[in-house]
Amino acid sequence: MRSVQLAERPPVIWLTGLSGSGKSTLAKHLQAELAGLGLAAVTLDGDELRNGLCRDLSFSSADRSENIRRVGEVARLFRDTGVYVIAALISPFAKDRVVVREMIGDGFLEVYVDTPLAVCEFRDPKGLYARVRQGELKEFTGLSSPYESPKTPDIHLDGATGKSVKEHVAVLLAVLQRQGYLV
Repeated sequence: MRSVQLAERPPVIWLTGLSGSGKSTLAKHLQAELAGLGLAAVTLDGDELRNGLCRDLSFSSADRSENIRRVGEVARLFRDTGVYVIAALISPFAKDRVVVREMIGDGFLEVYVDTPLAVCEFRDPKGLYARVRQGELKEFTGLSSPYESPKTPDIHLDGATGKSVKEHVAVLLAVLQRQGYLV
């Protein structure tokens, strides 16, 4: 493993929250900040992975778990090569996040992007909440399928405070620095 040879173990930053909570936006901005520091970083976005690596999966509970397991494996592989990983996935089930935490080991940071359902639904950047309300979509997390909020996330970002993306990214960077991932 390259990261062991370099004595370097970058973290896997696992952003979880409802659709529209701001996970992908935070991931993109955090990746840009890490790149600006000269660090190799990759974002694993749930929507993008569903269109490729996980396109054979439905939204059943079993397939949602398999989706998270696959992404966890990819995250581990990237991290083991010395790349900072930012995963932005709804990750609705606590048991699946535990599986990924165990798979990654030290350096797994669960970040709960805690944005209220009403705010997510108001944002509705992809029109998904509206489609659920019209009966076009089934098995939608937060409405017709459960979301199990993290009880003790490593980092809790409150999406109802009105903080900017830049402020939330600053919180993430401060935690990374405090934990020794940034010099």
